[in-house]
Amino acid sequence: MPLFQSPAFEGHEGVHAFFDEASGLKAIIAVHSTVRGPAAGGVRMWAYENDQAALDDALRLSRAMSYKNAVADLELGGGKSVIIGDSRTQKTPALFEAFGEAVEQLGGRYWAAEDVGVSPADLAHTRRRTRYVAGLEGHDAASGDPSPVTAEGVFRGLQLCVRRALGRELDGVRVAIQGVGNVGGALADKLAAAGAVLTITDANMTHAEQVADRTGAELVAPGAIFDTDCDVFAPCALGGAISIETLARIRARIIAGGANNQLASAEAGQALYEKGLIYAPDYVINGGGIINVAAEIRALELGEAFDRAWVDAKLARLTETLGEILQRSIDEHRPTHLIANQVAKARLTRAGAKAAA
Repeated sequence: MPLFQSPAFEGHEGVHAFFDEASGLKAIIAVHSTVRGPAAGGVRMWAYENDQAALDDALRLSRAMSYKNAVADLELGGGKSVIIGDSRTQKTPALFEAFGEAVEQLGGRYWAAEDVGVSPADLAHTRRRTRYVAGLEGHDAASGDPSPVTAEGVFRGLQLCVRRALGRELDGVRVAIQGVGNVGGALADKLAAAGAVLTITDANMTHAEQVADRTGAELVAPGAIFDTDCDVFAPCALGGAISIETLARIRARIIAGGANNQLASAEAGQALYEKGLIYAPDYVINGGGIINVAAEIRALELGEAFDRAWVDAKLARLTETLGEILQRSIDEHRPTHLIANQVAKARLTRAGAKAAA
């Protein structure tokens, strides 16, 4: 599909493709919006089936970052980058340095952080070529790996959903987690400590076994997670987990997880609502990581040290915002994802009007 006709394009300010023959870098940086501030979003390294799949992913994720940053009330716009390649076999310092040169070409319109397939150690190489990298360690403004803060936000949001929908605490609540990487694994630890009964899966079953060993979780094959008898289904892998087909199998009353772009389609979001399930919109519940990154960007720009209290206050307010969205869904008889989109778009529109004035 032509770029400008793609539904995923929807108002992007810029889409940039970069190639470096020496390092093998093939990357796309999508900048959706800068009306609230410089675009910020993670760097994903993935062995995409083709270039179109990589472009579509970058566009969807970039737009979601605009919404996520707006709902979290951050002075940041939305952007995302994807590096085409196998993160298990094709990572090199030279590749990430070349990516840093690509980020530098955007002159501060985009700040990079870690995402699927990319670690803070990888981005340390990127930092050698550009200052516009956050989520690192080793300096006063450093925020470190944002994954634990993402997991903390998802934990708080999931707990809120359980209290509202089930009228109880997490002890004994059955949670099925799809994907136990950096975020899903940390979430599993938090839930196990709170007494939840876990069923988990992951594409990397060796890693999943390690998480199961330390949390007491039941381990199932990736395809079986949708059939788990549970109270909460927590998608924490790649996007698109919630589709018309999987909804027919999901037995939970609540869907709340850390993955981006969880709804495979608008129809899936409507069907979820009509089925009577409680859904925590993905870019609301998983905003903790970008809040952490925003604190580092803020500290770097102000020449100050990282402020943990600032992060905690933003994360608490984001959980309150999730509660407000859940309540509006009840009051207005509308799906939560549509209400979250309305909140985000309104904030972006106000910021755009203010910038134009």
